Amino acid sequence: MCTTCGCGQGETRIEGEHEHEHVMPDGTVYRHVHTHGSDHAHEAHTHFHRHADGTVHEHAHVHDGEHAHDHPAAAHEHEHRHADGTVHSHGHAHDGEHGHSGAHDHHHHENGHAHEDLHYGLGAARAHAPGMSQSRMVEIERDILSQNDAYAARNRELLRERGVFTVNLVSSPGAGKTTLLVKTIDALRQSVPVCVIEGDQQTTMDADRIRATGAPAIQVNTGKGCHLDAAMVGRALDRLAPADGSLLMIENVGNLVCPAAFDLGEAYKVVVLSVTEGEDKPLKYPDMFHAAKLMLLNKIDLLPYLQFDVDRCLAYARRVNPDMAILPVSATTGEGMQTWLEWLVQGVREARADRAESVDALRRRVTELEAQIARLKDC
Repeated sequence: MCTTCGCGQGETRIEGEHEHEHVMPDGTVYRHVHTHGSDHAHEAHTHFHRHADGTVHEHAHVHDGEHAHDHPAAAHEHEHRHADGTVHSHGHAHDGEHGHSGAHDHHHHENGHAHEDLHYGLGAARAHAPGMSQSRMVEIERDILSQNDAYAARNRELLRERGVFTVNLVSSPGAGKTTLLVKTIDALRQSVPVCVIEGDQQTTMDADRIRATGAPAIQVNTGKGCHLDAAMVGRALDRLAPADGSLLMIENVGNLVCPAAFDLGEAYKVVVLSVTEGEDKPLKYPDMFHAAKLMLLNKIDLLPYLQFDVDRCLAYARRVNPDMAILPVSATTGEGMQTWLEWLVQGVREARADRAESVDALRRRVTELEAQIARLKDC
């Protein structure tokens, strides 16, 4: 997954920004972003070294030439792959001792024969990267997600203070997110201000479609990256500046895998599944459907022309996430859209009420402090 492979690093493009690139003598590339008129400074960056056995270590490098290795001298880790494709790892100390890091399982058919399928999601990291141990992958993922969660918390606090209800729309490519957004904006334009952050690898086509409705939108291009992260959304929010009490819709990059792991500061994830896809999608991509608050089963107007088992799809979705609400909709014909719009409007009302309550609490606190100051003056 992208938390370990680093896909898209340095590839993000947000409208209004540009990026400088420096190539180091060893061929590595260092990039930094700035806007016109802004001062910028070089920061420390990281070098990676690959050993003969395929393992990788990294060290920080600053422009005065100093660098430090970040891996402990005492131990490193080896992996062993068994004949059935499973992998286990063990620590290796420099004195020659090593121990297994945990139990590993062999998987068999009911008749006793070993599986011929390859399963790379059974380890602690639930993923695989050549030359990298499961424990190192878990460590990297924790580091990345903890940094992302810190950005997400700041985004969420900013949005809460402004009473902005924020929805993160996720789906595979072609599920109909942008058409759904356009129809949603058209339906709500008289009652709720809406703005949009658009995520794609390239082009501003979707943001242009949104802006054509009159709603503010900003495009975030991720390059090789397969999802939006909270830092990208935070930078986009600085430029978009959602109105107090508004609805913010984030259209994530089309991908049912990596966006599931990244909190953007939204109130809810909403997964869009179209009937032109397989009804088994919730079982194939369980992390996404487990993370979602609501599933929109889109393009139901096409059901007469497809072999799609709606009941089976809904059963699969509820098997993964029993608490997830499900709404069948057609953005094209409008069928089911009213319930979706009511769900959004209710979210906006709740965000506004939460903001008003926070403001009232702050005012009460200010009044209490003023009274205390007055009493101290009287003394």
